[in-house]
Amino acid sequence: MQRILEKRCNPRMSGGHENVTKCIRRAGIPDGLQAVPERVRGASRKQSGLKAKIITSPREERDLDITLKKTDLMMPHACRLFACLLAGFSLAALANDQPPLSRQVAGGDSVYIVQPGDFLIAIGARFGIPPTLLAQGNAVPYEALIHPGQRFLIYNPHIVPAMLDDGILINIPQGMLFQFSQGKLLAAYPVGLGKPSWPTPKGEFKILSRVKSKTWKVPVSIQEEMRREGKAVLQEVPPGPDNPLGAHWLGLSLGGYGIHGTIAPSSVYHFRSHGCIRLHPDDIAELFDRVAVGHTGILVYQPVLLAATEDGRILLEVHQDIYNKGVDPAQTVRDMAEANGLSQDIDWLRVDAVIAAQEGLAREVGRQTRTGLKGTP
Repeated sequence: MQRILEKRCNPRMSGGHENVTKCIRRAGIPDGLQAVPERVRGASRKQSGLKAKIITSPREERDLDITLKKTDLMMPHACRLFACLLAGFSLAALANDQPPLSRQVAGGDSVYIVQPGDFLIAIGARFGIPPTLLAQGNAVPYEALIHPGQRFLIYNPHIVPAMLDDGILINIPQGMLFQFSQGKLLAAYPVGLGKPSWPTPKGEFKILSRVKSKTWKVPVSIQEEMRREGKAVLQEVPPGPDNPLGAHWLGLSLGGYGIHGTIAPSSVYHFRSHGCIRLHPDDIAELFDRVAVGHTGILVYQPVLLAATEDGRILLEVHQDIYNKGVDPAQTVRDMAEANGLSQDIDWLRVDAVIAAQEGLAREVGRQTRTGLKGTP
């Protein structure tokens, strides 16, 4: 497995092995693991030829190639570690293509006062909660009319997939965007993403442009779709109430995709776009003001999220495998629990229930204890 993920550190000029070791340690290796830099056979002259051996136990060793250019090793202010952009990722988890264990949850309990024109789907899109759960949590029939001034309890906990030092993380199946600065979570927003027939791509990106009131140059592929569906074929849409990009556009380095607003806020937290990432108009306005050209981010695909919080709770969040990637939720949870020593603390009947429901919200499935056993997978 090869990933183009980075983590920056500030090495000293001397000692390549020492520099790599420092970078590896700062990448967030879990307690009990060792990282030993080694020479890579056949390394080219342009490469440092260093490899990190991740030792998980006396009987088991995992190698993760970390190719560093010599020019990078000689830079006084940054070295590139092609292993981990995410501060919360462990190298062992990356080597196995396994989601990391999270330590943080966004959202929670709040109260919302219904505004004129609101309906359940729109409120759910605003807060990142399925409208059916919103109705159930407020003892309101899903088909019922709601009225301005009505109070709604909002319960929308979402597991933060991983912590970045800086930048944006978007988890596609979760339909959530997380922004970080200096290792802290700044904000979490629901997002609308690509429909299964037009999926949002995974990968790293940089913000290449910031534009207000952008004219939409309709891609040829979308023009062809318009023609097939018998719609008027448009080549461009000027700024205004008919422009699906809304009032703010953040152009990405991912082949024409962008993060933008929308003229249909109720479509957020759904999979209806042609691959772009859409936010509620208020949310994109906030995000737009906090980012600059050159800021980085990553799109990941993690329908199963597991967290162990500081107060000892073990939380599980399961989403639909919207792009049919073949993710096995039960096996993923078992692998993550075993890798993080949580199998004994989890109530596996609760896990089964959360997987069956696939509600897309964080639910408690156990508590970390020193002696109590709740079962094994």
